[in-house]
Amino acid sequence: MSGTELTDAPPDGGVFAESGSKFSKTVMSADDIRRALTRIAHEIIERNQGLDHVVLVGIQRGGSWVAERLGSVIASIEPESAVPVGLLDPTFHRDDIGLRPVMAGAQSRIPVALDGAVVVLVDDVLFTGRTVRAALEALNDYGRPRAVQLAVIVDRGHREVPIRPDYVGKNLPTSRSEDVAVTPESVTIRGGQDA
Repeated sequence: MSGTELTDAPPDGGVFAESGSKFSKTVMSADDIRRALTRIAHEIIERNQGLDHVVLVGIQRGGSWVAERLGSVIASIEPESAVPVGLLDPTFHRDDIGLRPVMAGAQSRIPVALDGAVVVLVDDVLFTGRTVRAALEALNDYGRPRAVQLAVIVDRGHREVPIRPDYVGKNLPTSRSEDVAVTPESVTIRGGQDA
């Protein structure tokens, strides 16, 4: 050995990290993400017996590109059924608004009234569930949907509120000290191990 001390491997094996450093591991490629979105699109169509009254709403920021990409995939599967895609910023509905600084949020853009619609909330990562809880509250500003479903690329566990996704690209158990980054190119776990 070159004198570098090695620590335990990150979850599921992978790259060893030097003592005190953090690891990074790609767990989904762009092709994996594309396949997951295609599967989720088919599941949405099947579960709702078509696309009548279905509206996709991406939770700002991470869910924005996911909702738009999912809308494109659905359009390629069912070209005669246009599914509206909107964006929702739940910042001012969060329950931790006094506990941390409020970042300037993105603007909500909901293209249709949600009364009687089946809203599929879309996000990149489901972690504690608090962002989804805030998004559910924020949806009330735009009408009363008939039903709300949840689609995520990654469900990493650690729920603090009783939220469960309807559509999941990948279940990815993580530690609380890790961070999951989702981009159109990859899903990467970064961080250290819990002490």
